[in-house]
Amino acid sequence: MVAVVAMLAATAMAGGLMTNTNYHIAFDRMMARGATLDIDAAYSNPAGLAWGHEGFQLSLNFQKPWQYRDIELTSNGQKTLYEGKASAPIVPALFASYKKDRWAVSTMIGIVGSGGFVEYKQGVPMFNVLLQSMLASNGITPDTYTLDSEMKGKQYIYGGQVNFTYKILDCFSAAVGIRANYYDGYYRGHVKAVEHPMFGDVAKLLLDVDQKGWGVTPMISVNYHQGPLTLTARYEFRTKLNPKNETNILDAGLGAKVVEYMVKTDPNAEAKLAALQAQLGAYTTPYEDGARTRYDMPALLSVAAGYEFTPKLRATLEYHFFDDKNAKMANDRQNELKHGTHEFLAGVEYDINEKFTVSCGAQRTDYGLADGYQQNTSFACDSWSIGMGGAWNINEQVRLNAGYFISLYSNYDKQAVYGLETFSRTNNVIGIGLDWKF
Repeated sequence: MVAVVAMLAATAMAGGLMTNTNYHIAFDRMMARGATLDIDAAYSNPAGLAWGHEGFQLSLNFQKPWQYRDIELTSNGQKTLYEGKASAPIVPALFASYKKDRWAVSTMIGIVGSGGFVEYKQGVPMFNVLLQSMLASNGITPDTYTLDSEMKGKQYIYGGQVNFTYKILDCFSAAVGIRANYYDGYYRGHVKAVEHPMFGDVAKLLLDVDQKGWGVTPMISVNYHQGPLTLTARYEFRTKLNPKNETNILDAGLGAKVVEYMVKTDPNAEAKLAALQAQLGAYTTPYEDGARTRYDMPALLSVAAGYEFTPKLRATLEYHFFDDKNAKMANDRQNELKHGTHEFLAGVEYDINEKFTVSCGAQRTDYGLADGYQQNTSFACDSWSIGMGGAWNINEQVRLNAGYFISLYSNYDKQAVYGLETFSRTNNVIGIGLDWKF
Protein backbone atom coordinates (compact mmCIF):
# COMPACT_ATOMS: atom_id res chain seq x y z
CA MET A 1 0.00 0.00 0.00
CA VAL A 2 1.46 3.35 -1.03
CA ALA A 3 1.14 6.22 1.44
CA VAL A 4 -2.42 7.48 1.33
CA VAL A 5 -1.47 10.75 2.93
CA ALA A 6 0.78 11.58 -0.02
CA MET A 7 -2.31 12.22 -2.10
CA LEU A 8 -2.45 15.58 -0.34
CA ALA A 9 0.92 16.72 -1.56
CA ALA A 10 -0.58 19.44 -3.68
CA THR A 11 -4.11 19.36 -2.55
CA ALA A 12 -5.52 22.84 -2.71
CA MET A 13 -2.70 25.33 -2.74
CA ALA A 14 -0.44 26.65 -5.48
CA GLY A 15 3.13 25.46 -5.90
CA GLY A 16 5.12 22.25 -6.42
CA LEU A 17 4.45 18.64 -5.47
CA MET A 18 5.33 19.24 -1.80
CA THR A 19 5.55 23.04 -1.51
CA ASN A 20 2.98 25.83 -1.31
CA THR A 21 3.65 29.30 -2.71
CA ASN A 22 0.36 31.13 -2.06
CA TYR A 23 0.26 32.58 1.45
CA HIS A 24 -0.63 36.22 0.91
CA ILE A 25 -3.84 37.30 -0.84
CA ALA A 26 -1.76 39.43 -3.21
CA PHE A 27 -0.69 36.11 -4.80
CA ASP A 28 -4.30 35.03 -5.27
CA ARG A 29 -5.11 38.23 -7.13
CA MET A 30 -1.86 38.64 -9.14
CA MET A 31 0.04 35.29 -9.03
CA ALA A 32 3.52 36.68 -9.87
CA ARG A 33 4.80 38.30 -6.65
CA GLY A 34 8.51 37.55 -6.87
CA ALA A 35 9.41 41.22 -7.37
CA THR A 36 7.16 42.70 -4.69
CA LEU A 37 8.52 45.25 -2.21
CA ASP A 38 5.38 45.10 -0.04
CA ILE A 39 4.83 43.04 3.12
CA ASP A 40 4.31 39.77 1.19
CA ALA A 41 7.99 40.04 0.26
CA ALA A 42 8.62 38.45 3.67
CA TYR A 43 8.07 35.20 1.73
CA SER A 44 8.25 36.04 -2.00
CA ASN A 45 11.24 38.42 -1.98
CA PRO A 46 12.84 38.97 1.46
CA ALA A 47 15.73 40.97 0.00
CA GLY A 48 13.21 43.42 -1.47
CA LEU A 49 12.14 44.59 1.99
CA ALA A 50 15.21 46.85 1.95
CA TRP A 51 12.98 49.18 -0.12
CA GLY A 52 9.85 48.51 1.93
CA HIS A 53 8.02 50.52 4.54
CA GLU A 54 10.23 52.17 7.18
CA GLY A 55 9.10 50.79 10.51
CA PHE A 56 6.72 47.93 11.31
CA GLN A 57 4.40 46.06 8.96
CA LEU A 58 1.93 43.31 9.77
CA SER A 59 -0.34 41.23 7.53
CA LEU A 60 -2.97 38.62 8.39
CA ASN A 61 -4.43 36.49 5.58
CA PHE A 62 -7.16 33.87 5.34
CA GLN A 63 -7.80 31.54 2.40
CA LYS A 64 -10.47 28.93 1.72
CA PRO A 65 -9.57 26.24 -0.83
CA TRP A 66 -11.79 23.46 -2.18
CA GLN A 67 -10.93 20.72 -4.62
CA TYR A 68 -11.95 17.38 -6.14
CA ARG A 69 -9.46 14.64 -7.04
CA ASP A 70 -11.26 11.98 -9.06
CA ILE A 71 -10.21 8.67 -10.59
CA GLU A 72 -12.25 7.14 -13.40
CA LEU A 73 -11.59 3.46 -14.05
CA THR A 74 -12.49 1.99 -17.45
CA SER A 75 -12.44 -1.81 -17.33
CA ASN A 76 -14.22 -4.36 -19.52
CA GLY A 77 -16.21 -1.60 -21.18
CA GLN A 78 -17.51 -0.23 -17.88
CA LYS A 79 -16.64 3.12 -16.28
CA THR A 80 -16.48 3.57 -12.50
CA LEU A 81 -15.92 6.99 -10.94
CA TYR A 82 -14.06 7.17 -7.62
CA GLU A 83 -14.73 10.64 -6.24
CA GLY A 84 -12.12 12.19 -3.98
CA LYS A 85 -13.29 15.27 -2.13
CA ALA A 86 -10.44 17.40 -0.80
CA SER A 87 -11.12 20.11 1.73
CA ALA A 88 -9.38 22.33 4.23
CA PRO A 89 -10.54 24.72 6.92
CA ILE A 90 -9.75 28.41 6.63
CA VAL A 91 -5.99 28.55 6.00
CA PRO A 92 -4.25 31.47 7.79
CA ALA A 93 -0.87 33.08 7.19
CA LEU A 94 0.89 35.79 9.19
CA PHE A 95 3.54 38.21 7.88
CA ALA A 96 5.54 40.77 9.84
CA SER A 97 8.56 42.98 9.15
CA TYR A 98 10.57 45.79 10.64
CA LYS A 99 12.88 48.05 8.61
CA LYS A 100 15.32 50.68 9.79
CA ASP A 101 17.69 52.41 7.38
CA ARG A 102 19.53 49.66 5.45
CA TRP A 103 18.40 46.73 7.62
CA ALA A 104 15.17 44.73 7.73
CA VAL A 105 14.00 41.65 9.59
CA SER A 106 10.90 39.72 8.61
CA THR A 107 8.90 36.61 9.40
CA MET A 108 6.18 34.49 7.83
CA ILE A 109 4.13 31.76 9.50
CA GLY A 110 1.81 29.53 7.49
CA ILE A 111 1.09 26.11 6.00
CA VAL A 112 4.13 25.80 3.76
CA GLY A 113 3.36 22.38 2.29
CA SER A 114 0.11 20.69 1.32
CA GLY A 115 -2.65 21.61 3.73
CA GLY A 116 -5.90 19.71 3.70
CA PHE A 117 -7.90 16.53 3.86
CA VAL A 118 -9.11 14.17 1.13
CA GLU A 119 -11.62 11.33 1.29
CA TYR A 120 -12.64 8.58 -1.14
CA LYS A 121 -15.89 7.24 0.26
CA GLN A 122 -15.88 4.24 -2.09
CA GLY A 123 -12.14 3.60 -1.75
CA VAL A 124 -9.71 3.63 -4.66
CA PRO A 125 -9.31 1.11 -7.51
CA MET A 126 -5.90 -0.31 -6.58
CA PHE A 127 -6.96 -1.42 -3.08
CA ASN A 128 -10.37 -2.71 -4.10
CA VAL A 129 -8.92 -4.69 -7.00
CA LEU A 130 -6.14 -6.05 -4.77
CA LEU A 131 -8.59 -7.60 -2.32
CA GLN A 132 -10.93 -8.85 -5.03
CA SER A 133 -8.13 -10.52 -6.99
CA MET A 134 -6.78 -12.20 -3.85
CA LEU A 135 -10.19 -13.68 -3.12
CA ALA A 136 -10.84 -14.65 -6.74
CA SER A 137 -7.60 -16.64 -6.81
CA ASN A 138 -9.10 -18.71 -4.01
CA GLY A 139 -12.44 -19.21 -5.73
CA ILE A 140 -14.37 -16.44 -3.92
CA THR A 141 -15.95 -14.24 -6.60
CA PRO A 142 -17.18 -10.62 -6.13
CA ASP A 143 -20.84 -11.63 -6.56
CA THR A 144 -20.73 -13.62 -3.31
CA TYR A 145 -19.83 -10.78 -0.92
CA THR A 146 -20.25 -7.05 -0.33
CA LEU A 147 -17.21 -4.78 -0.68
CA ASP A 148 -16.93 -2.06 1.98
CA SER A 149 -14.12 0.39 1.16
CA GLU A 150 -13.06 3.89 2.21
CA MET A 151 -9.77 5.82 2.11
CA LYS A 152 -8.92 9.21 3.59
CA GLY A 153 -5.84 11.17 4.54
CA LYS A 154 -4.61 14.47 5.92
CA GLN A 155 -1.35 16.29 5.43
CA TYR A 156 -0.10 19.63 6.77
CA ILE A 157 3.40 21.05 6.79
CA TYR A 158 3.44 24.03 9.14
CA GLY A 159 6.30 26.48 8.76
CA GLY A 160 7.72 29.57 10.43
CA GLN A 161 10.61 31.48 8.91
CA VAL A 162 12.83 34.45 9.75
CA ASN A 163 14.84 36.50 7.24
CA PHE A 164 17.48 39.19 7.73
CA THR A 165 17.88 41.75 4.94
CA TYR A 166 20.66 44.26 4.26
CA LYS A 167 20.95 46.88 1.51
CA ILE A 168 24.56 46.41 0.38
CA LEU A 169 24.41 49.10 -2.33
CA ASP A 170 21.81 51.71 -3.11
CA CYS A 171 20.57 49.41 -5.89
CA PHE A 172 21.36 45.97 -4.44
CA SER A 173 20.33 44.01 -1.33
CA ALA A 174 20.59 40.48 0.00
CA ALA A 175 18.81 38.38 2.63
CA VAL A 176 19.45 35.16 4.48
CA GLY A 177 16.89 33.17 6.41
CA ILE A 178 15.78 29.89 7.88
CA ARG A 179 12.45 28.13 8.20
CA ALA A 180 11.38 25.42 10.65
CA ASN A 181 8.85 22.93 9.23
CA TYR A 182 6.58 20.57 11.16
CA TYR A 183 4.96 17.67 9.29
CA ASP A 184 1.60 16.41 10.60
CA GLY A 185 -0.39 13.83 8.69
CA TYR A 186 -2.48 10.70 8.92
CA TYR A 187 -3.96 8.08 6.67
CA ARG A 188 -6.89 5.92 7.55
CA GLY A 189 -8.85 3.44 5.54
CA HIS A 190 -10.30 0.01 5.16
CA VAL A 191 -11.21 -2.50 2.48
CA LYS A 192 -13.46 -5.29 3.72
CA ALA A 193 -15.23 -8.16 1.99
CA VAL A 194 -18.29 -8.93 4.12
CA GLU A 195 -21.70 -10.61 4.16
CA HIS A 196 -20.59 -13.81 2.41
CA PRO A 197 -23.38 -16.43 2.86
CA MET A 198 -20.94 -19.08 4.15
CA PHE A 199 -18.09 -17.18 5.77
CA GLY A 200 -19.57 -13.85 6.85
CA ASP A 201 -16.48 -11.62 6.90
CA VAL A 202 -14.20 -12.88 4.13
CA ALA A 203 -11.16 -10.58 4.23
CA LYS A 204 -9.99 -7.22 5.50
CA LEU A 205 -7.33 -4.57 5.14
CA LEU A 206 -7.44 -2.01 8.00
CA LEU A 207 -5.18 1.01 8.42
CA ASP A 208 -4.93 3.88 10.92
CA VAL A 209 -1.55 5.60 11.05
CA ASP A 210 -0.37 9.05 12.16
CA GLN A 211 2.90 10.61 10.98
CA LYS A 212 4.90 13.47 12.46
CA GLY A 213 8.32 14.94 11.74
CA TRP A 214 10.55 18.03 11.56
CA GLY A 215 12.74 19.67 8.94
CA VAL A 216 14.76 22.88 8.46
CA THR A 217 15.04 25.03 5.32
CA PRO A 218 17.91 27.52 4.82
CA MET A 219 17.21 30.25 2.22
CA ILE A 220 18.94 33.14 0.50
CA SER A 221 17.69 35.94 -1.76
CA VAL A 222 19.01 38.96 -3.67
CA ASN A 223 17.28 42.02 -5.11
CA TYR A 224 18.34 44.62 -7.67
CA HIS A 225 16.16 47.74 -7.71
CA GLN A 226 16.91 50.73 -9.91
CA GLY A 227 14.23 53.17 -10.99
CA PRO A 228 11.23 51.28 -12.44
CA LEU A 229 13.11 47.96 -12.71
CA THR A 230 13.32 45.23 -10.07
CA LEU A 231 15.23 41.95 -10.58
CA THR A 232 15.20 39.23 -7.93
CA ALA A 233 16.38 35.71 -7.20
CA ARG A 234 15.51 33.47 -4.24
CA TYR A 235 16.76 29.98 -3.38
CA GLU A 236 15.39 27.57 -0.80
CA PHE A 237 17.55 24.56 -0.01
CA ARG A 238 16.09 21.04 0.12
CA THR A 239 14.22 20.24 3.32
CA LYS A 240 14.67 16.71 4.64
CA LEU A 241 11.43 15.41 6.13
CA ASN A 242 11.43 11.86 7.49
CA PRO A 243 8.19 11.46 9.52
CA LYS A 244 7.79 8.55 11.91
CA ASN A 245 4.75 6.28 12.05
CA GLU A 246 2.51 6.13 15.10
CA THR A 247 0.46 3.10 14.10
CA ASN A 248 -2.91 2.69 15.78
CA ILE A 249 -4.35 -0.09 13.60
CA LEU A 250 -2.67 -2.31 11.00
CA ASP A 251 -4.54 -5.51 10.24
CA ALA A 252 -4.78 -7.48 7.01
CA GLY A 253 -5.76 -11.02 6.13
CA LEU A 254 -8.51 -13.54 5.46
CA GLY A 255 -11.39 -14.13 7.84
CA ALA A 256 -11.05 -16.93 10.42
CA LYS A 257 -13.78 -19.06 8.81
CA VAL A 258 -12.16 -18.75 5.38
CA VAL A 259 -8.79 -19.90 6.74
CA GLU A 260 -10.44 -22.79 8.58
CA TYR A 261 -12.27 -23.87 5.41
CA MET A 262 -9.09 -23.71 3.30
CA VAL A 263 -7.13 -25.80 5.77
CA LYS A 264 -9.84 -28.48 5.75
CA THR A 265 -10.42 -28.65 1.98
CA ASP A 266 -7.19 -27.61 0.24
CA PRO A 267 -3.98 -29.65 0.68
CA ASN A 268 -1.99 -26.62 -0.54
CA ALA A 269 -3.66 -24.24 1.93
CA GLU A 270 -0.50 -23.62 3.97
CA ALA A 271 1.50 -22.51 0.94
CA LYS A 272 -1.36 -20.36 -0.37
CA LEU A 273 -1.84 -18.65 2.97
CA ALA A 274 1.89 -17.94 3.24
CA ALA A 275 1.84 -16.43 -0.26
CA LEU A 276 -1.13 -14.25 0.66
CA GLN A 277 0.55 -12.97 3.81
CA ALA A 278 3.71 -12.20 1.85
CA GLN A 279 1.66 -10.24 -0.69
CA LEU A 280 -0.13 -8.31 2.04
CA GLY A 281 3.13 -7.72 3.87
CA ALA A 282 4.58 -5.92 0.87
CA TYR A 283 1.75 -3.41 1.20
CA THR A 284 1.60 -3.09 4.98
CA THR A 285 5.30 -3.01 5.97
CA PRO A 286 5.67 0.77 5.36
CA TYR A 287 2.90 1.35 7.93
CA GLU A 288 4.38 -0.57 10.82
CA ASP A 289 4.78 1.37 14.05
CA GLY A 290 8.05 3.30 14.13
CA ALA A 291 8.72 3.08 10.38
CA ARG A 292 9.71 6.27 8.60
CA THR A 293 8.71 7.66 5.20
CA ARG A 294 10.51 10.42 3.30
CA TYR A 295 8.49 13.46 2.18
CA ASP A 296 11.26 15.95 1.36
CA MET A 297 10.38 19.47 0.26
CA PRO A 298 12.54 20.07 -2.83
CA ALA A 299 15.03 22.87 -3.38
CA LEU A 300 13.32 25.86 -5.01
CA LEU A 301 14.80 28.48 -7.32
CA SER A 302 12.67 31.56 -8.00
CA VAL A 303 13.65 34.43 -10.32
CA ALA A 304 11.50 37.43 -11.20
CA ALA A 305 11.54 40.71 -13.09
CA GLY A 306 9.18 43.55 -12.21
CA TYR A 307 8.68 46.81 -14.07
CA GLU A 308 6.72 49.94 -13.21
CA PHE A 309 5.48 51.31 -16.53
CA THR A 310 3.76 54.26 -14.88
CA PRO A 311 3.18 55.24 -11.23
CA LYS A 312 -0.12 53.36 -11.54
CA LEU A 313 0.76 50.33 -13.69
CA ARG A 314 3.12 47.50 -12.68
CA ALA A 315 3.82 44.05 -14.13
CA THR A 316 5.92 41.03 -13.15
CA LEU A 317 7.26 37.94 -14.90
CA GLU A 318 8.47 35.05 -12.74
CA TYR A 319 9.87 31.51 -12.97
CA HIS A 320 10.02 28.73 -10.36
CA PHE A 321 11.99 25.49 -10.51
CA PHE A 322 11.35 22.80 -7.90
CA ASP A 323 14.15 20.20 -7.92
CA ASP A 324 11.82 17.26 -7.27
CA LYS A 325 14.19 14.72 -8.85
CA ASN A 326 16.64 15.26 -5.99
CA ALA A 327 14.07 15.32 -3.17
CA LYS A 328 13.48 11.96 -1.53
CA MET A 329 9.93 10.57 -1.70
CA ALA A 330 8.35 7.35 -0.48
CA ASN A 331 9.76 4.36 -2.40
CA ASP A 332 12.05 6.74 -4.35
CA ARG A 333 9.15 7.82 -6.54
CA GLN A 334 11.09 10.96 -7.47
CA ASN A 335 13.10 8.79 -9.88
CA GLU A 336 9.95 8.20 -11.97
CA LEU A 337 9.52 11.91 -12.81
CA LYS A 338 10.76 13.14 -16.18
CA HIS A 339 12.06 16.37 -14.63
CA GLY A 340 11.51 18.75 -11.74
CA THR A 341 8.56 21.13 -11.65
CA HIS A 342 8.62 24.19 -13.92
CA GLU A 343 6.31 27.12 -13.15
CA PHE A 344 5.88 30.24 -15.27
CA LEU A 345 3.99 33.20 -13.80
CA ALA A 346 2.87 36.60 -15.02
CA GLY A 347 0.88 39.31 -13.27
CA VAL A 348 -0.22 42.91 -13.71
CA GLU A 349 -1.44 45.45 -11.16
CA TYR A 350 -3.15 48.82 -11.76
CA ASP A 351 -4.04 51.59 -9.32
CA ILE A 352 -7.43 53.01 -10.28
CA ASN A 353 -6.85 55.84 -7.82
CA GLU A 354 -5.28 56.30 -4.40
CA LYS A 355 -7.89 54.06 -2.81
CA PHE A 356 -8.36 51.10 -5.17
CA THR A 357 -6.06 48.67 -6.99
CA VAL A 358 -7.04 45.84 -9.34
CA SER A 359 -4.83 42.97 -10.52
CA CYS A 360 -4.80 39.68 -12.39
CA GLY A 361 -2.30 37.00 -13.26
CA ALA A 362 -1.67 33.49 -14.55
CA GLN A 363 0.54 30.53 -13.75
CA ARG A 364 1.54 27.46 -15.80
CA THR A 365 2.68 24.38 -13.85
CA ASP A 366 4.49 21.45 -15.51
CA TYR A 367 5.37 18.63 -13.08
CA GLY A 368 7.25 16.31 -15.47
CA LEU A 369 4.77 13.52 -14.79
CA ALA A 370 5.17 9.90 -15.85
CA ASP A 371 3.10 6.71 -15.45
CA GLY A 372 5.50 5.34 -12.85
CA TYR A 373 4.90 8.34 -10.61
CA GLN A 374 1.09 8.42 -10.83
CA GLN A 375 -0.68 6.31 -8.22
CA ASN A 376 -4.25 6.10 -6.95
CA THR A 377 -3.15 7.48 -3.61
CA SER A 378 -0.77 10.12 -4.94
CA PHE A 379 -1.22 11.74 -8.33
CA ALA A 380 -0.79 15.17 -9.87
CA CYS A 381 -2.01 16.90 -13.03
CA ASP A 382 -0.38 19.74 -14.95
CA SER A 383 -2.35 22.97 -14.79
CA TRP A 384 -3.03 26.57 -15.70
CA SER A 385 -4.04 28.88 -12.86
CA ILE A 386 -5.77 32.24 -13.24
CA GLY A 387 -6.08 34.76 -10.42
CA MET A 388 -7.83 38.10 -10.00
CA GLY A 389 -8.86 40.54 -7.31
CA GLY A 390 -8.09 43.89 -5.81
CA ALA A 391 -6.99 45.96 -2.86
CA TRP A 392 -8.61 48.83 -0.96
CA ASN A 393 -6.46 51.36 0.86
CA ILE A 394 -8.81 52.06 3.75
CA ASN A 395 -6.41 54.70 5.03
CA GLU A 396 -2.66 55.34 4.96
CA GLN A 397 -2.00 52.52 7.43
CA VAL A 398 -4.50 49.79 6.47
CA ARG A 399 -5.04 47.91 3.21
CA LEU A 400 -7.66 45.24 2.53
CA ASN A 401 -6.82 42.55 -0.07
CA ALA A 402 -9.31 40.18 -1.70
CA GLY A 403 -8.58 37.57 -4.36
CA TYR A 404 -9.70 34.42 -6.14
CA PHE A 405 -7.89 31.93 -8.30
CA ILE A 406 -8.87 28.81 -10.16
CA SER A 407 -6.63 26.01 -11.43
CA LEU A 408 -7.58 24.29 -14.69
CA TYR A 409 -6.02 20.83 -14.86
CA SER A 410 -5.20 18.49 -17.73
CA ASN A 411 -6.49 14.93 -17.23
CA TYR A 412 -3.86 12.21 -17.04
CA ASP A 413 -4.51 8.73 -18.52
CA LYS A 414 -2.62 5.69 -17.26
CA GLN A 415 -3.04 2.09 -18.40
CA ALA A 416 -3.10 -0.12 -15.30
CA VAL A 417 -3.21 -3.92 -15.30
CA TYR A 418 -6.90 -3.81 -14.34
CA GLY A 419 -7.98 -1.08 -16.78
CA LEU A 420 -7.52 2.51 -17.92
CA GLU A 421 -7.30 5.07 -15.12
CA THR A 422 -8.07 8.73 -15.77
CA PHE A 423 -6.89 11.13 -13.07
CA SER A 424 -8.58 14.54 -12.87
CA ARG A 425 -8.68 17.50 -10.50
CA THR A 426 -10.47 20.78 -9.88
CA ASN A 427 -9.28 23.55 -7.58
CA ASN A 428 -10.57 26.93 -6.35
CA VAL A 429 -9.24 29.32 -3.70
CA ILE A 430 -10.74 32.53 -2.31
CA GLY A 431 -9.00 34.77 0.19
CA ILE A 432 -9.09 37.99 2.15
CA GLY A 433 -6.45 39.75 4.21
CA LEU A 434 -5.41 42.94 5.98
CA ASP A 435 -2.06 44.75 5.84
CA TRP A 436 -1.06 47.28 8.54
CA LYS A 437 1.77 49.80 8.56
CA PHE A 438 2.99 51.38 11.80
